[in-house]
Amino acid sequence: MIIESIEQALATLPIAQYEWFRTEDLTFSERVRTICQTQCPRYGKSWACPPAVGTVEECRRKCLSYPNGLLIATLHEVDDSSDMVQTLATRVPHEELTHQVAKLLKASSAEIYALSGDSCSICDTCTFPNAPCAHPEQMLPCVESHGILVTELMESHGISFQFSGNVVTWISLILFRKEDL
Repeated sequence: MIIESIEQALATLPIAQYEWFRTEDLTFSERVRTICQTQCPRYGKSWACPPAVGTVEECRRKCLSYPNGLLIATLHEVDDSSDMVQTLATRVPHEELTHQVAKLLKASSAEIYALSGDSCSICDTCTFPNAPCAHPEQMLPCVESHGILVTELMESHGISFQFSGNVVTWISLILFRKEDL
């Protein structure tokens, strides 16, 4: 009953695709973290990224403590996906939608842990490591920062990842605990 009402609400939102999954099906890899460390300019500069989120093993334990998950994918058109300003601007509506879906699950008394497809950018300059996060209730840690092979999860559920031409795909994982869902 609860899932049906959540799915009715999801059907009214601009979600390209969503999939329920068990967190035990997630694959965690140190290689993903290595990419964060060597290629992402936010590494070591954000509460939403490594090393602030913990080791891959700590992230794995945290994620698996939430037995269920909901993957949501949104598609956004841009003039040119190689224009990073334009492409990254599409993240804002996706993350607003992620918060909206998280509220749906919270309204059913689920405990949630939401992850998004990019590093947090709420603040112009993150307080990490000098002070606690200024917006912990709004901050969405990055899926990849947890070492999750998200493309594997997407492929196993038939979700295609598009980042070419004029279409950008954003994903979020909302992990949750709820006995009677």
